[in-house]
Amino acid sequence: MTLLAPSMQTYFTNRLIGQRRASPNTIAAYRHTFGLLLRFTTDQTGVPPSELDIAQLDAPLIASFLDHLQTQRGNTIATRNNRLAAIHSLFAYLALHHPEHADTIARVLAIPAKRTERNLLTYLTDPEVDALLAACDQAIWTGRRDHAMLALTIQTGLRISELIALNCQDITLGTGANVHTTGKGRKTRRTPLIPTIRAVLTAWIAERAGDPAEPLFPTRTGTRLSRDAVEHRLAIHLQTATATCPSLKTKHITMHTLRHTAAMRLLLAGNDITVIALWLGHEQISTTSIYLHADMTHKQKAIDRTQPINAKPGRYRPTDTLLAFLEAL
Repeated sequence: MTLLAPSMQTYFTNRLIGQRRASPNTIAAYRHTFGLLLRFTTDQTGVPPSELDIAQLDAPLIASFLDHLQTQRGNTIATRNNRLAAIHSLFAYLALHHPEHADTIARVLAIPAKRTERNLLTYLTDPEVDALLAACDQAIWTGRRDHAMLALTIQTGLRISELIALNCQDITLGTGANVHTTGKGRKTRRTPLIPTIRAVLTAWIAERAGDPAEPLFPTRTGTRLSRDAVEHRLAIHLQTATATCPSLKTKHITMHTLRHTAAMRLLLAGNDITVIALWLGHEQISTTSIYLHADMTHKQKAIDRTQPINAKPGRYRPTDTLLAFLEAL
């Protein structure tokens, strides 16, 4: 066994799990990244993963692997950058323990992330929200469950991972009604519930009649819903809702769209961006600023406050030949 195998094992057990206490989602994402990388390296070199050395994972091979993710596996630039971030994390750990490979490690760490275009986020308007919630058939148990689940997400902006992790004990319905969640980085927060959602959850919890530690939104068999199951239920209700609200057909809608919808509702109600960041559990305000770019009303107000420019119409004509050359480029 070469240096790479034991080093990668201690990276997971000591660094990620022991020191950083990384979440299960992070562990799973990093595990998948290195599984892909090791299989790709074996295909390129013919060396089994357990016999690979650190020197064989050099910058050209890592760059080829990243290109393979995009061209062969069809990954987006964002996914490619996430894989690179995992690789950088491993190699930063290797740099501390194997200085004899400093040159190889430094070249890998120097591989930059690709720049990517950030599209305007998608969110639902009030009529679209009403149509989606009305699509849940409340005459049946799954429809009442889905209605409560979607209504809670739209009001609170919970991530799908936070939503499916909710237990019955995480909902407080008395004075100061709120939902208690544990988000990214194991940060806990309590999000207030408005009276209408409080009423919906009161009825659902009474019908659910589960123990405090049981899932708030279970399957028919009482187990916890998976991410795919929640997205599938959303897709079913969207298909029904498009009959009464055709604008839903023009949007790509996932559970994360409902999180965006909650944020945009707060913004349009006049809340400060710092309040929205706290509401969503964002660690940095810059993450929340994407909602400012999506809101045209704020941009229109900025235009309305701007004084007209008193400038004469016409094209600038440089008086110097060198400036004219540069202008013509």
